Amino acid sequence: QVQLVESGGGLVQAGGSLRLSCAASGRTFSLYAMGWFRQAPGKQRELVAAITRGGSTTYADSVKGRFTISRDNARNTVYVQLNSLKPEDTAVYYCAARIRWLPIGSYEYDYWGQGTQVTVSS
Repeated sequence: QVQLVESGGGLVQAGGSLRLSCAASGRTFSLYAMGWFRQAPGKQRELVAAITRGGSTTYADSVKGRFTISRDNARNTVYVQLNSLKPEDTAVYYCAARIRWLPIGSYEYDYWGQGTQVTVSS
């Protein structure tokens, strides 16, 4: 089993920045990929960014150039830096992790965090 705990959400003005963190515990050696999803009210959950154990990354088109995902394997932590935030980035952001070797853009994840709210005011 793997447990994921997110932190770093909050309220920020448009144009501002936040850094979200996701600390993994448990059988972390088995993890292949970690990702960040978001879900706004009335919308489907969206894959924002993902990173594999080897460091390959992928981003949603809507966040390319603004968000950066990274991981610290020694600390079993994955981060996403959110820059140039827009009101449409407002959502609950979820950290996820998977063991399975699937394409990096896959939405199939095995473990989920509880979510952290990001609110961007205009």
